[in-house]
Order: sequence, then structure tokens, then C-alpha cells
Amino acid sequence: MKILLSSLLLLGLFTSVAVFVHKRKKAGVKGWKTALTSICCYSVAVLNLVAYWLDGLGIISWVLTIFLLMLGAYYTRYMPAASQSSA
Repeated sequence: MKILLSSLLLLGLFTSVAVFVHKRKKAGVKGWKTALTSICCYSVAVLNLVAYWLDGLGIISWVLTIFLLMLGAYYTRYMPAASQSSA
């Protein structure tokens, strides 16, 4: 069961990163500050996967997860505003 869950998470993570990079290139978004929210969210997924593999679902992984979520929320200010097109 551990292998199935890990492989599904990794597959979803790699697919999500590929789509994220493709959409950023297509939109012409540059700079690292605009990507920090997504990087923090991806880091949460990787951190929790490593904690799951190492049976380390303790206070350290919880604190790091909450820290990364707050950091990602902070950097939403740098995300580009979505342009609204009139239909």
C-alpha cells in the first residue's frame, strides 16, 4: 500500500510540475517570486512524502508543513493578477 500511495503522489507531483512550468512559459510569466507559492506547495508534498517513507510523521514534519504553508500564503502577493476577458 505504501508503494501505491507513493507512486500515485509522485506521478501527480511530476504531472503538476510539468503543467505548471508549461503554463508559466505559455503566459510569459518570468521571475522567481511569482513561483514561490507553488514551490512551497510542492515542497509540502515532498516533505510529507519523505516523512511518510521514513515514518517521521511527528512534530517536526507538522511544523515544517505549517511553515511552508504560511510562507506560500505570504508569497501570494507576488502572483500575477488574472486578466479578465469579456465574453
